[in-house]
Amino acid sequence: MKKILFRKLLFDCLGFFLITLFSTGIIIWVFQAVNFLDIIVEDGRNYLVYLNFSLLNFPKVISKLVPFVLFFSFLYVLSKYELKNELIIFWNFGINKIDLINFFIRFSFFIMLFQILLTAFVVPKSQDLARSFLRASSYNYLENFIKPRIFNDAIKGLTIYSDSKDELGNLKEIYLKKGSADNFQITFAKEGRFKKIGNSQFLELKFGETISVINDKITNFKFKKTDFNLSNFEDNTTTYKKTQEVGTLDLIKCYHNLMNLNFLKIDEDFKIENCKTDNIDNILKELYKRIIIPLYIPVLILIASMLILKSKENTNYLRYRFFIFLIGLSTIILSEMTLRFINDDFLKNVKFFIIPIILIISLYYNYFSQFKNIKIIK
Repeated sequence: MKKILFRKLLFDCLGFFLITLFSTGIIIWVFQAVNFLDIIVEDGRNYLVYLNFSLLNFPKVISKLVPFVLFFSFLYVLSKYELKNELIIFWNFGINKIDLINFFIRFSFFIMLFQILLTAFVVPKSQDLARSFLRASSYNYLENFIKPRIFNDAIKGLTIYSDSKDELGNLKEIYLKKGSADNFQITFAKEGRFKKIGNSQFLELKFGETISVINDKITNFKFKKTDFNLSNFEDNTTTYKKTQEVGTLDLIKCYHNLMNLNFLKIDEDFKIENCKTDNIDNILKELYKRIIIPLYIPVLILIASMLILKSKENTNYLRYRFFIFLIGLSTIILSEMTLRFINDDFLKNVKFFIIPIILIISLYYNYFSQFKNIKIIK
């Protein structure tokens, strides 16, 4: 009978958690996806790029919601069990409160591992894939992106201006400028159009002139037709991997190399983007966010478990339940706030690393000391 009771409690907690998590996640994701519409409306990218980019951001939304939704789910289920006198059934079948706490701890470790898997591996990979879709479509959308009578700087190091554009995408009175303030090239053309040769994107120009300024020397030539290669440029969408898009193992290896440690065997040719000394703070913060913050999940479950300390018959039960909710909410805020104090000093960071571990041990010891001597009368 005890197994049946624990199984029912597990299904109730897990079921309510998953339903709340995904329903809330979908609502937030839809609002977020609306903000991504500028990928189509303004950037002119294909709708499939928008769809893939939006879907690949869903794991990130879920990972942000897990701690709060889990805490709220446990608080709700335990409140329902207390109000419907279902917890009394546990006590009548000889289940000690510490047994219930142990059950919650085991469940919280399972969710914690799920969250670490999500934040340390799934989310970085999905974020990298999302940006890869933008990188892959960099020059496939230029024909739609270029707007007449606007200086378009979607491509890094290149400004494109067109006086007009017809329905077929043909441009009139074109102005191009590339280079820096000292060394630059300006091209004028009567007309032009975008075309693709193989995997390269070109702007075909007709009846124009190119003026080059290099080391104060001015040269120019006129042309009837020329192809301006756009594949040699990068678009202004960030092309290198951001720290949050780099795999967790690669971040650990990066930190290992930057700090000149020797506990890992790393290939000599190992190299990742943005692995620089001036970025070490962000690297540590990202590792902390992925690995340490999920350790607060057992803390939140233990806080929600405080609800079994009082019965609904207590006159202050509702206030007590609200007080537990505030403690849990404060813990979630605390876990996010500690992220601000993470820096390149590893020893100073240790105190923030062990906070959730200390809280887990302290809360569990408090429960154990209260319930260990309680005898269940069968």
